[in-house]
Amino acid sequence: MLVFALLGLFVGSFLNVCIDRLPRGQSIIHPRSHCAACNRELGTLDLLPIFSYLWLRGRCRYCRAPIPLRLPIVEGVTGLLFALLYWKFGLGLELGISLVYTSLLTVIFAIDLENQLVLDKVIYPGMALALAFSFFWPGLEGIGALPGEALGKVVSSLAGGALGLAAMALPFIIYRRGMGMGDVKLGALVGLMSGYPLVAIALLLGVITGGLVAAILLAFKIKKRSDPIPFAPFLATSAMVTLLWGQAIWQWYL
Repeated sequence: MLVFALLGLFVGSFLNVCIDRLPRGQSIIHPRSHCAACNRELGTLDLLPIFSYLWLRGRCRYCRAPIPLRLPIVEGVTGLLFALLYWKFGLGLELGISLVYTSLLTVIFAIDLENQLVLDKVIYPGMALALAFSFFWPGLEGIGALPGEALGKVVSSLAGGALGLAAMALPFIIYRRGMGMGDVKLGALVGLMSGYPLVAIALLLGVITGGLVAAILLAFKIKKRSDPIPFAPFLATSAMVTLLWGQAIWQWYL
C-alpha cells in the first residue's frame, strides 16, 4: 500500500502539470517544470511531492514567490486515493483501470474548480478510454445479449453514457446559465465509466452534494446567487465514489 501511496504522490505531481497547462493550451511535456513567477527551471529538489513544498515553506527557492497550495493538496489526495484503490481492489486489471479513472477525474475536478472549464481535450480522450476499458472493467454490470460478458459490458457502458448525457442535457436545455456544455459531456463520460444502472448513483450523488454545498454557500453569504458554482467537482467526486462503492450502494438500494 505504501508503494502505491508513493506512486500516487508522483502521479499527482504530473497531474498538477496537466492542471496548470491544459487550460492555457500548453504542452504537458515541454518545457520542463519552472516557476510561474520567475520562469526559473526547477531542479529535482524543487519537485519532490509535498516534501519540497514543506522544505521550501511554500515559496520558490529562487524568487520567493508563493507556491500554490493546490500543488501539495493534489499530490497528497492522489497518493491517498492510489493507496485506497490498492486496498480496495488489490493487484490486477481493475486496479489499473481505476488508477487511470482517478487521475482523469482529479484533473477534471481541479481544472473546473480553478477555471470553471471542462476541457474537450480531457473529456474526449477519457470517453475513448472508458469505452475501451468497458470490455474488461469488472465494475460494470453486464447487460444486453451476453450478460456478464464483454458485449454486455459494452452495452452497459454505452447505456450509461447515453443516460448520463440525457440527464445532464435536460437542465442545460431548460436553463443554460445553470449548466455548461462541458458538464453535459462530463455526464456522458461518467456514464461510460460507471455503466448502467450505476450511472444513476453517480448522477444522484453529484446533484445532492452539489445542491447541499450550494445551499450552504448561499446561506452563509459566501456566494451570491449570481456567482457561478462549478458542478464538475461534485460529479467527478460522485463518479469516484461510484467506482469504489457503486455496487454496494446499488445492492443496498435494491
